[in-house]
Amino acid sequence: MDLQEIAEQVRNCRKCDLWKARKNAVPGEGNPHAEIMFVGEAPGENEDIEGKPFVGAAGKLLTKLITEVLGLKREDVFITNVVKCRPPQNRDPTEEEITACSPYLRMQIDIIKPKLIVTLGRHSTSYLFSLMGKSFSSITRVRGKEFEWKKDDNTVVKVFPTYHPAAALYNPNLRKTLEDDFRKIKSILTTTTSSKRVTLEYFMGGENRPRDKGEESNSHGVQ
Repeated sequence: MDLQEIAEQVRNCRKCDLWKARKNAVPGEGNPHAEIMFVGEAPGENEDIEGKPFVGAAGKLLTKLITEVLGLKREDVFITNVVKCRPPQNRDPTEEEITACSPYLRMQIDIIKPKLIVTLGRHSTSYLFSLMGKSFSSITRVRGKEFEWKKDDNTVVKVFPTYHPAAALYNPNLRKTLEDDFRKIKSILTTTTSSKRVTLEYFMGGENRPRDKGEESNSHGVQ
């Protein structure tokens, strides 16, 4: 199974009633090897028309934050939603719809293997918290904080909840909060990248790799 096969399954999906009114399902898009995934709740009107995630006003803000705050391109990350079809009138997705659709997201996470998942809004955060075995009460209480999801015995994924970009459009006071959260995301990514670089340096036996005291003594003693 790869991302293209999952996308095809999503486009043909009839697991819930949302398929009846959709113009296009929205599987998600981006780098199949992305270190960071952004997960929203469900497509809106523009996404339903184009079949792509976050292409409306909220999407433009998300893209701006990715490029201007994180210093990345939209193509560097992977963007998707918990629910892949637009709920009528942009209502909140129901628990039944999330239950029916969320296995696609779980498969995407398994394939992409991101280091960090940024949940945008309460629905995606609530779902990721359920995977982590954590209780969720409100996005306000958990946003801006870093969590760890022990996905399996060998994999730990960082999870960072923040507001959905649409919230900052409805309430301009949240714009600065969202920008601050993205600065924290950049810091997490920088730390993750630095750790990976040190690990690679160690295994490659580079000049700057960390050495234990025994190694240092031996290296000083060899002429």
